[in-house]
Amino acid sequence: MAQPQEEHGPAPRDTGVNFFRPRPGFMRKKVMYTWMLLLSWAFFTFGFQLVLALQDVGNGGVLTETVILGFPFHYWFTGQFLIVWFILLCFLFNTFVDRLTKIYQKRK
Repeated sequence: MAQPQEEHGPAPRDTGVNFFRPRPGFMRKKVMYTWMLLLSWAFFTFGFQLVLALQDVGNGGVLTETVILGFPFHYWFTGQFLIVWFILLCFLFNTFVDRLTKIYQKRK
């Protein structure tokens, strides 16, 4: 059986894009904003759940006994606040990137 011949064209260009080691300037600042927003999202999403789980080991506490708009605080935080927080983070990311784009477009 005949084997297909491989084409040996030019090697693909290395664009040098690396999320963990971005190029200086625009990319480095954009990645810094991304990391900051991801960490704040993770802190509120997982950190609060950890604090709540550690508090519930005992006989409850301030987080489970506090009521906001008729709901327990932990329910309101998870069901309402985290959704609003995610939307706010999306807005902040777009605002930061738009500002960066304007700054670096002027430099060209």
